[in-house]
Amino acid sequence: MGLTKSFWWLVLAALLPWAGASRAAGPDADGLRGRLASVEWLQRHLSRDDVLVLDASTPSARPRQRIPGSQPAGLFTFGPREVTAAQMESRLRSLGASPGMHIVIVDEGGSYGATRLFWDLLQAGLPADSLYILDGGMARWTARGGAVTDQVSPARPPGTLRVGVPAPDTRVRLPEFLAATADPHANVLLEALDPEYFYGGASFFGRAGHVPHATLMPSDDFFNEDKTFKSPAEMQRMLDHLGIRREQQVLTYCGGGGAAAVPFFALKYMLGYPKVKLFVESQRGWLQDPRDLPVWTYGAPHLVRDTDWLKAWGSPMLKRFGLSQVTAVDVRPAEAFGLGHVPLAVNVPGDVFKANLRRPEALAAALGQAGLDRSHEAVVLSEGGLNESSALAFLMLEQAGQQKVSIHLDSLDRWIDQGGDVARPAATTSAARSAPSAPSAPAAPAAPPNAATTRSGERHGVLLSDPHQSAGLFPTVFIASGAQAPTRAPAGRTIHLPYTQLLDAGGKPKAAKDLWTLLSKAGVPRYARLVLFADVPGAAAVNYVLFRMMGFADIKVWLP
Repeated sequence: MGLTKSFWWLVLAALLPWAGASRAAGPDADGLRGRLASVEWLQRHLSRDDVLVLDASTPSARPRQRIPGSQPAGLFTFGPREVTAAQMESRLRSLGASPGMHIVIVDEGGSYGATRLFWDLLQAGLPADSLYILDGGMARWTARGGAVTDQVSPARPPGTLRVGVPAPDTRVRLPEFLAATADPHANVLLEALDPEYFYGGASFFGRAGHVPHATLMPSDDFFNEDKTFKSPAEMQRMLDHLGIRREQQVLTYCGGGGAAAVPFFALKYMLGYPKVKLFVESQRGWLQDPRDLPVWTYGAPHLVRDTDWLKAWGSPMLKRFGLSQVTAVDVRPAEAFGLGHVPLAVNVPGDVFKANLRRPEALAAALGQAGLDRSHEAVVLSEGGLNESSALAFLMLEQAGQQKVSIHLDSLDRWIDQGGDVARPAATTSAARSAPSAPSAPAAPAAPPNAATTRSGERHGVLLSDPHQSAGLFPTVFIASGAQAPTRAPAGRTIHLPYTQLLDAGGKPKAAKDLWTLLSKAGVPRYARLVLFADVPGAAAVNYVLFRMMGFADIKVWLP
């Protein structure tokens, strides 16, 4: 009873971190960052009765050495089988889980085992503020001198945990996921697989590619080299680069629901994105659907069109009844156009686009004079293939504010071989007299020099007069796109990637998987501000179309 007041203050100070810590922060906030626990924190609290370590390492990577006292959580590794709430509760109790515990999940580090188990426990009704992931996993634990054992840890006394209601708004089913593909403005379908799967170079289930309108963001992108998670600021910069906004619904998926748990965890519990769900069936569920749902290999395959598509959507009958919003823009010289062309096509020769690279008002006037409706999809026709003339027209039509632009890859001869009608000057006049014509939209106004994308289909601010203007979120990489090294090059990292290497013998884009191989070997980063240039602007424009097709986010064209 003779203890001094100062002694009691020392005792209270020692107890405060435990007694006063919030439920969300855990028993000691030092070393906890949101739902991440540091190695140092776990080293200090490993022996506590209210800390339960679950080893969720993927089976192929399960280490021979494990953290002393950790319990195997193999039941929760991803797969087609789902367990009932009763089974989950029984298993968790057998591992020693009780109410009020702090459950720390560990995997090999830089993987998806821990984040997938985190999601599984949410589905079992465990509150998120009782769950933690060991940042860096076993890789960082051993690197920082954490204790390990090669012995199976003895079972803990049975716990008394009762599972509750699954966390709301954390899982998406196929019907909602499918509907989301129809509205990429409001929804992000985030694929967590590696680029080889996204672009069709590898596949899990026999059909290579990705869900239409998906955004590539592999799970590896979220980790540092030491297997820890990247900082929230760095993750946010990547998401901003890809255009993934907080107000969008983000639906993560992969091949079988494992890797997709990494972006789910990072966006929802590290960055606080309000609407994030995991599609646990992922590609397995998508491809098993009896409707034979489509997959893409290019990031944006709709930027090129073939003859069958144009015959269907650009047909005179649909135009006659006002049902077509497609206009063929033939960029061949007027003389070639006069000898025969796709019915109802308008002629804007390629020289018009070349002459008005820096004269947007004059180009807008020429397009209006040709009768091009800016609300239509403008399908660029040329001699065939993806060439400098068609690509430059594509680029300049976008800059003029055309709502949607694509390129017809087949030649007029191919069009005729597939049974397409050909309009001659006399036939064109007759058709114009007999078919009712819709009023032309006003000529497209000049795009502001540095305006950002304002709506779907408009990509203003792509053309640069100064290669270093309008810096992006990531460093700039210059892509020299002509056959020869350019006579004038900007200061900075430059990759020489002639567009001819990216086309096949017929002048069409190579398969997406082959393009990805070429781009990755050349060292083109996925997170960069890419500035394309060449002595001839059309050469840079071809690479612009190709990089757009591959889904790269920040692409500019410099006009030296």
